[in-house]
Amino acid sequence: MPATYTIRTSHGDMTIELFDDTPQHKENFEKLVSENYYDGIRFHRVIEGFMIQTGDPLSRDDSQRRLHGTGGPDYRVPAEIRHPNVKGSLAAARDNNPQKASSGSQFYINQADNDFLDGDYTVFGRVTDGMETVDAIATVETDFNDNPVDPVTITTIEPAAPSK
Repeated sequence: MPATYTIRTSHGDMTIELFDDTPQHKENFEKLVSENYYDGIRFHRVIEGFMIQTGDPLSRDDSQRRLHGTGGPDYRVPAEIRHPNVKGSLAAARDNNPQKASSGSQFYINQADNDFLDGDYTVFGRVTDGMETVDAIATVETDFNDNPVDPVTITTIEPAAPSK
């Protein structure tokens, strides 16, 4: 049975499924969720028609706004590039490193098919329910850095209830 989680946000919920064939990303995400790492973190990069990005703990602090998108744990996750960046896919963000290793905590959700990202980023899951939440987040007003003017926050991420 695939690992599924509900991401509860200030704009609604979405359910995601993590892929088994990206085990290091799956295990890292599950570890962070178990530690409540994502609770209170904002979506710090939102580009309508492209993607929404979150996972930076610095985004909890508005006085650190200019640094949003630069924070995370002091490790990377080795690349596990196997899946395309299609609409609804969940992928690990990363800085510019030749190994294409992923951020320890930041991830994005594709709002569209973004095949130009294929081969460069690890896609490790997909939205199975709640794309309307992704679309709602994607339409918020943003500043010149694509950071929402009014915070869009992850309340919590929790294991999804089994479907009946």
